[in-house]
Amino acid sequence: MSENRTHLDVKHTWDLTTIFPTDEAWEAEFEALQTDVESAVAYQGHLLDSAASLLAITEAQLGLARRIEKLYVYASMKNDEDTTVAKYQEFQAKALSVYAAFSGTFAFYEPEFMTITDEQYQEFLSEEAGLALYKHYFERLFQQKEHVLSQAEEELLAGASEIFSSASETFSILDNADILFPTVPDGEGGVVELTHGTYIKLLENKDRDVRREAYEGLYSVYEQFQHTYAKTLQTNVKVHNYKAKVRKYASARQAALAANFIPESVYETLVETVNKHLPLLHRYIKLRQDILDLPDLKMYDLLTPLSETDLSMTYEEALTKGQEVLSIFGEDYARRVKEAFENRWIDVHENKGKRSGAYSGGSYDTNAFMLLNWQDNLNNFYTLLHETGHSMHSMYTRENQPYVYGDYSIFLAEIASTTNENILTEALLQEVTDEKVRFAILNNYLDGFRSTIFRQTQFAEFEDAIHKADQAGEVLTSDYLNKLYADINEKYYGLSAEDNPQIQYEWARIPHFYYNYYVYQYATGFAAANFLADKIVYGTQEDKDKYLDYLKAGNSDYPLNVIKKAGVDMEEVDYLEAAFAVFEKRLIELEELVAKGAHK
Repeated sequence: MSENRTHLDVKHTWDLTTIFPTDEAWEAEFEALQTDVESAVAYQGHLLDSAASLLAITEAQLGLARRIEKLYVYASMKNDEDTTVAKYQEFQAKALSVYAAFSGTFAFYEPEFMTITDEQYQEFLSEEAGLALYKHYFERLFQQKEHVLSQAEEELLAGASEIFSSASETFSILDNADILFPTVPDGEGGVVELTHGTYIKLLENKDRDVRREAYEGLYSVYEQFQHTYAKTLQTNVKVHNYKAKVRKYASARQAALAANFIPESVYETLVETVNKHLPLLHRYIKLRQDILDLPDLKMYDLLTPLSETDLSMTYEEALTKGQEVLSIFGEDYARRVKEAFENRWIDVHENKGKRSGAYSGGSYDTNAFMLLNWQDNLNNFYTLLHETGHSMHSMYTRENQPYVYGDYSIFLAEIASTTNENILTEALLQEVTDEKVRFAILNNYLDGFRSTIFRQTQFAEFEDAIHKADQAGEVLTSDYLNKLYADINEKYYGLSAEDNPQIQYEWARIPHFYYNYYVYQYATGFAAANFLADKIVYGTQEDKDKYLDYLKAGNSDYPLNVIKKAGVDMEEVDYLEAAFAVFEKRLIELEELVAKGAHK
């Protein structure tokens, strides 16, 4: 059973007092923000009065946004520590409410800005030197011109932001706080409470009965609540489609990708290329079945390590090895990693009520915090370096860009994290000669590739399908979602839906389906990371410098341009084909090691 948070070693918890020293300080800032947002109503109608007013109101808007982000980050991270604590649920709701008020107050900004003529815009730039900083910011707004509504319409949308997020919020509370899973055998003669955190570890167990009971136990709960989960997901999809429609986008996908200035061809090329290479996945699945010596392979057999070699490590060991591996980027990067690892930026262990999974968070004015639910295995080591990649990206961006460009697009985010993962794999394969250990590392890499490029593209295909279905008038009942998910899953893994009936409910437990066309970026990011890791490990100092420039760029340029300067053209298929070439190369080595008996 998960421990209460009070029992954790404080050095393994993040220090949120660096954001607000006390809850009372947070509440004081909340009150101040409410007042300041309300006062900002006076700006309406005056944005283009003069060059000076455009600068002043732009800076006022960004200044308030900056403070609200900090307010929200504290509330959401305190809530994530224990999602059952009502106080921080209230804090998070208050932060969302002040953001909704802010959005309503500044709903005038884009409609007013869009009335500026080219001549007036150029005059303003020449009159007010301070506007030069915001040229790229303004340019991005101009590109969205046909999708900006009237001021009244923008106010209505802004006012409904809390309503629009309610399906996602409901899913989060249901999945993290209210759902109770059964106890299942732990493989050591006892039982363990099934949680989001323990589930993966149980599916990695060598005992097939343990895996099966954990799998069936988990999905029995999702089967029980499938209709509720279908409703929250359907509502969320409807929100995406509605907002896309009112903003005159052809689809929710187009709207979501346009936010990052990504052409839909990038999405389509990913799905097409992955589908083309599904025979490689089927080949790996068949090899897995042979190694496990099973008459049939089930979905609950996909996570158990194929190797008998114990690659478990403690959190402290992972910190030491992680710093060693990431030193390849140079002294400056290494210094930042050390700071994150030693100064309580990381919330390490699972506790009762804690949000599941892992992430890197924070805002422009905070540390780049990380949340983990640590287990002593190689996968969690990869997760640590993955989230560290995000945090270093955030740290470099915030230190090198003004607030207006001090974040980066989601599209670029997953590249920094998965480059670290790929560098870890390269480092381990370079230093290990023992065939049994190489087998374990290759197994881990291929499983990581499967879960990132294949699995996330599978998710992307499902996500796109349900948005299109809703747009076409299909009702997203649990029956519809179950069948669609089971069919796509069967296509990807070659394992029949009939033999794996529980997998039809997996869609219900995936929080990323609430993130609005997010998951495809895990796959594109991992593929690009393969490309970049190769350059960093085997290339020149210039390749490393270009990579660090990408980390520093933030939103100062369009995402595709930022990553192209680092050496990856993501509008072409080459980076994807290169990733599959690495996968096949490592699959071949694994097959050869199996032939030698290295897995025994």
